[in-house]
Amino acid sequence: MASNNLALILLTLTPLFLFLLATQTQAQSAPAPAPSGPVNLTAILEKGGQFTTLIRLLKETQQIEQIQSQLNSTTQGFTVFAPTDNAFQNLKSGALNGLSDDDKVKLILYHVSPKYYSLSDLLTVSNPVRTQASGSEGSWGLNFTGQGNQVNVSTGVVTTPVNNALRQQFPLAVYQVDKVLLPLELFGAKPPKAAPSPKSSKTTPEIPSPATSADAAQSPSNSKNGAAGMNVGLGVVVGLGLICMGALS
Repeated sequence: MASNNLALILLTLTPLFLFLLATQTQAQSAPAPAPSGPVNLTAILEKGGQFTTLIRLLKETQQIEQIQSQLNSTTQGFTVFAPTDNAFQNLKSGALNGLSDDDKVKLILYHVSPKYYSLSDLLTVSNPVRTQASGSEGSWGLNFTGQGNQVNVSTGVVTTPVNNALRQQFPLAVYQVDKVLLPLELFGAKPPKAAPSPKSSKTTPEIPSPATSADAAQSPSNSKNGAAGMNVGLGVVVGLGLICMGALS
């Protein structure tokens, strides 16, 4: 009887044992999940489908390589504000063509902050937020305001909402903006030109008028004529005097 019970138990446990053995074998033979590759900013923008102008400018200014290189080594992360193609099309005619190559680089870097910010972070961030365009000449910053879940970004020239998050995972956050973020340093009102320096205190010699010059040119001849007239009159007087003296003698 006991042997029958043992055989029944073995028959019951054998399928379970075989199932567990097969599961363990599959787990050991299954390949480990591949580690995630480096973050690809270009691929993120291309997936968004409306950032061709921004991608072109990133490549032309060679900043895409710089950002990609720093993304793979940063401990702070990055936040990119990506203007749409419509945002670039709505710029004034010649706004980009009028910039030097160095200014184009600064314009692109003005859309990148060297720190990762979630949307909730931007609601409480301390303004101004530093951008990659900042340098020895000053801090090119962005200012953020928010109400509820809406975040707005201001440059001092334009203000626009921070919209769709194309990516919001450390080390990179990418947010769509519907206006190009124009830095005050490049597109702000120009300071008035300095007043011209006062002229020298030296007296400028007067230029004689045409009439005065003509009179001056004629005066020597007038003087000669007057002297000649006096000589003639004196000769007449002397001649008469001589005639009178001859008559008396």
